[in-house]
Amino acid sequence: MATTLLGKPRTSPGRSTGRAPARTTDAGPHERQQRRIFWPFTAPALIVYAVLFLAPVGYAIWTSLHTWDGLGAMEWRGLRNYELLFQDPTFRTSLVNTLELMFVGGAVTFALSFLLTLVLREMRARLFARSVLFFPCLVNAMVFGIAAGFLFSPDGPVNRALELLGVTTPPKWLSTDNLLPMVMATLIWTATGYYTSIIMAAVDQIPPYLYEAAELDGANAFQRFRHVTLPCAWDVISVCAVLWTVSSVKIFELILLFGGTSSSYPPVSSWNTALYVYAEAFPQATVPRLGMATAAAITSLLMVTVMTLVLRRLMRREAVEY
Repeated sequence: MATTLLGKPRTSPGRSTGRAPARTTDAGPHERQQRRIFWPFTAPALIVYAVLFLAPVGYAIWTSLHTWDGLGAMEWRGLRNYELLFQDPTFRTSLVNTLELMFVGGAVTFALSFLLTLVLREMRARLFARSVLFFPCLVNAMVFGIAAGFLFSPDGPVNRALELLGVTTPPKWLSTDNLLPMVMATLIWTATGYYTSIIMAAVDQIPPYLYEAAELDGANAFQRFRHVTLPCAWDVISVCAVLWTVSSVKIFELILLFGGTSSSYPPVSSWNTALYVYAEAFPQATVPRLGMATAAAITSLLMVTVMTLVLRRLMRREAVEY
């Protein structure tokens, strides 16, 4: 090994010293400008997010550890609210119904959305058809509740039409046993057009030559959807799946309108976690139990968070560039 004039060893060319090369810390003017404007632009949104979301969630967690009626002093209870929550058969029923709406309703909704995407891509008037499918999303849920009470009542138009077709004993559409399926059917009807429109917006960005190449290779419509549409629109589909997971837990007004009245809640067999939280916070004949209500809300939040993380993990794919 050669030495320098200062007596320090000098490595010969091609020989490593075992140390990593020094990183360049000098950033260009564009990077320095981005660093300077990052916090001034981000801080207002972070403050609003913390005030409107993080602070209420933190207060809800604190409330869930107490017994409180909303007026008097809080009484510390610890995790007892969560223990009582999972021992409550009403909450367990609500949790099962929420998961049923999430998975069964989601499976049917996306199956119909994929089928409509397969059909609409080949249609000439697909923009008009997409607008028609999207229209139910613009209608308030109260309209669906009123319309259901009129259409599916014992003497309503649906039963009268069935009687003309020879059905002597039409089903009791709005009975307790059929209430949750009716809510799910309405939810699927309104959500299918919404997710179909989002997926079709991604499909419109796929280059036509990919479909032409697949067609030249002899692929039918389903094969083109499987090998071209699905991979190229997968990122948008994964976002739609997350949106459905979050929105399916927040269903509230449909259940309340379909099965409730001005003086009573819907039957317990049709409740979900959102309606359970509402019933605990605003009971009709008892004192509010805000500790139990917030415990149920925090449980729903944790469930949605876990479901979303698992879903994002399972649907992670390599990005398809085209």
